[in-house]
Amino acid sequence: MHIHILGICGTFMGGIAVLAKQAGHKVTGCDANVYPPMSTQLEAQGIALTEGFDAAQADMKPDVFVIGNVVSRGNPLMEEILNRGARYISGPQWLAENVLQNKWVLAVAGTHGKTTTSAMLAWILEYGGLEPGFLIGGVPENFSVSAREGKQGFFVIEADEYDTAFFDKRSKFVHYRPRTALLNNLEFDHADIFHDLNAIETQFHHLVRTIPGNGLIVANGREESMKRVLSRGCWTPVERFGVDEGWALGEVADDNSFDVLLNGEVQGRVRWELLGEHNRLNAVAALAAARHAGVPVETGIRALAEFKSVKRRMEVRGVVNGITVYDDFAHHPTAIATTVEGLRRKVGNARIIAVLEPRSNTMKMGVMKNELPNSLRDADMTFCYTANLGWNAHEALAPMGEKAALFDDLDELVQAITETVRSGDHVLIMSNGGFGGIHAKLLKAL
Repeated sequence: MHIHILGICGTFMGGIAVLAKQAGHKVTGCDANVYPPMSTQLEAQGIALTEGFDAAQADMKPDVFVIGNVVSRGNPLMEEILNRGARYISGPQWLAENVLQNKWVLAVAGTHGKTTTSAMLAWILEYGGLEPGFLIGGVPENFSVSAREGKQGFFVIEADEYDTAFFDKRSKFVHYRPRTALLNNLEFDHADIFHDLNAIETQFHHLVRTIPGNGLIVANGREESMKRVLSRGCWTPVERFGVDEGWALGEVADDNSFDVLLNGEVQGRVRWELLGEHNRLNAVAALAAARHAGVPVETGIRALAEFKSVKRRMEVRGVVNGITVYDDFAHHPTAIATTVEGLRRKVGNARIIAVLEPRSNTMKMGVMKNELPNSLRDADMTFCYTANLGWNAHEALAPMGEKAALFDDLDELVQAITETVRSGDHVLIMSNGGFGGIHAKLLKAL
């Protein structure tokens, strides 16, 4: 089968491309913006990319066009597909029908931490000998690819609540039919498609409706929003984490190690280098989900000691003249605060220079602009890239005073950072996109 993927360089659609290629299909694709790590991963897989969405691509006449949710009406190639009456399908539906059928699906959902937790879970299953397939919205460093088929029928998927496609406004995750569902947290996000938190909770309720009675829900016991979701109806056993009457965290040592407790009984001690309370909660949730699939907790704890995180999650991109430059995917105020706080724990009193691109649709709309100053409170200085924003960043970041500097020109931003930093500083770059290649530009300038 020949499939042509529209929006192939998104992490999800790029993962579908890899899975389809591994299954023996002919895969081609197109996108408007091409940047690593997905572009390099696709090239390594021998998948041909076309820049842009010109209508002439319809002449390829693939067996089916797989449509990413970046595509909307008015897209020239999509309009040509519709006019010709060519066969098309959404990415999540293609995945459900061609990959997930007859699999034990372990789905990881939540506003934050989906990628890292999915990577942890996949690695624990791998370490436990289950050879899982997976599709993750990033590149786990333990695997070096974001997706693979797997060999024993287990499949880990990052279960996104974003809508499926322009012709299917349900959340992606309702297509996946998991047996094990990990519900990590739930906050308001994606303001471009959801009116309020209640609308997102409704989609999570729809996901809960698809989980079988012999499955398992691993839910964050600290989240009131998650309690509301489950109170709407639940037909599946639930194990909670982050609370004493479930999976809990013991004291954290100076080396970041911590005990894992289940109903008050110590299960073992995780020894690793990851930072932050959020990652410790991700870990215990992954241990619970893996146990449901048959991996003993003690095996999972040993696996976490060898977990290497995910590219673009506090990834060190380089060290020049004693200045460390990090790349992180954080773009929601909660994730920004958590990321900066984790780095602060690591570096102590050293200076943290935060560099932020408010790029997500929610951030561009300015829905959470007033939360940014507080989310950046642990940084010594913040540089914000203000191009293409629909709100007044100077006004929103005014409470930060001289600790914030704003630029709408990328080269001027790089120059200003270069003139500000000194040996011993930690430069934390946060964006959910390519940020104009700022990491390489800054390292070269330094």
